[in-house]
Parts: sequence; C-alpha cells; structure tokens
Amino acid sequence: MNSSISRFPVPALDEMPADVRSRILEVQEKAGFVPNVFLTLAHRPDEFRAFFAYHDALMEKESGLSKAEREMIVVATSGANQCQYCVVAHGAILRVRARNPLLADQVAVNYRKADITPRQRAMLEFSLKVALHSAEIGDADFAALREHGFSDQDIWDVGAVAAFFAMSNRLANMSSMRPNEEFFLMGRLPKG
Repeated sequence: MNSSISRFPVPALDEMPADVRSRILEVQEKAGFVPNVFLTLAHRPDEFRAFFAYHDALMEKESGLSKAEREMIVVATSGANQCQYCVVAHGAILRVRARNPLLADQVAVNYRKADITPRQRAMLEFSLKVALHSAEIGDADFAALREHGFSDQDIWDVGAVAAFFAMSNRLANMSSMRPNEEFFLMGRLPKG
C-alpha cells in the first residue's frame, strides 16, 4: 500500500478488480508509468469506473475542440482551483498535445497573458466562469463564444470539461493527490 500519493489507502495492483487493474496496466504500458490519479481512485472501484468513463467521453471524442484546447481548459481551471495535481499532470499533456513547452505554464498562471488565439481566450474565459461562478452564466456568455465560431455542441464541451475538472480538482485537493515526478519534465525538452 502506497499512502504517500494520497491521504486515502492506495491498493496494490493485485488487490484491485480485474478491469481496474487492466486499465491501469494499459495506461502504464502507454505512458511508461502509472499516473497517481489511477492509483488514488482505485480504492473506490465503482467511482474509478464512472470517473474514467466520463473523462474519456469528454477528453477522447471527436469534437469542435482540439485535444490541446481541452487540455487548456483543464490547466486554466485547475490553476484557478489551485489543484497542483491537475495543473502538473494536464500541463504535461498540454505541452505534448500543443507541441509547445511554454504554453501550459502561461495558461496555468494567467491565460489572459498566454500566447493563445482570441478564440481560445474566449473559451478559457467561459471555462473559468463555469468552474468558479456558474450561477452567473447568461446569454451574453454564449453570444461571446458564438462570435468566435463555437457551436452549441462546442459550448457544451467547453462547459462539461470545465465542470468535470472542477469536480476532479476538488477530489485531488481533498485527497492530497501528489503528481508523479514524470509529469514535471514531460513535453519540456526535446526527446533525445
């Protein structure tokens, strides 16, 4: 049992249900390590399954948003929610998907100063409102996104990613989930 990555028990691989263990081993084979979110959530298998099913439905589907743009949403909202795990882990994924070693840090600290397009800035503005002030969302927020070419389906995707990761940020902060060391340099340096 590895308790240093979470306040809660982290089961050993051989203690996990077969489908959870299989998913973790697939991720390990692809990434070369197991992201701590998988191990942290594995102690509640039903929630693990639900979490990753919704994660995959949002983050892996075809959409009017690029995979890098979805990661921008995660990084910007996670920065605002002070979620170290998600800023570090999804910052690494953003660096890789955007092929830009600077972008994740810019977006995490202050997306308004980041080297992004006006369309992406509008997307992040809406994302932060969903994550932090959702009760204030109104028609003007939708109109601003439509002016940048976002469809209603795209707007749903932006809002759903922001909302899902607002929940994820709270779980990570509550559990004191620690980011894997592997994430810190990922996408920063050219592969040797």
